[in-house]
Amino acid sequence: MNIQIFGKSKCFDTKKAERYFKERKIKYQLINMTEKGMSKGEYNSVKQAVGGYENLIDEKAKDKDTLMLIKYLADEAKEDKLLENPQLFKTPIVRNSRQATVGYKPEVWKTWE
Repeated sequence: MNIQIFGKSKCFDTKKAERYFKERKIKYQLINMTEKGMSKGEYNSVKQAVGGYENLIDEKAKDKDTLMLIKYLADEAKEDKLLENPQLFKTPIVRNSRQATVGYKPEVWKTWE
């Protein structure tokens, strides 16, 4: 099992996801989205697993201007703008190979064990 948690340091759901895997002694890798972001390949894999880029956008993000801009751009430009602004992703994004979830979803993670 190769678990990756893409999250933000101040996100409570990211901390809960970390705690979930720590308590079960499952190794994971934490990637801070605000510092490092997500590669294009990781993004495409996660996007496919969660059903599209729309499911990755955090509508409650603080950067309302960029959120509005994304709504009016062409689809390909939307995805590029999203990758440029990792603070707009919902977190945590938990990935296990080709499977991924957005948000705190322990009921799904149990099936990965």
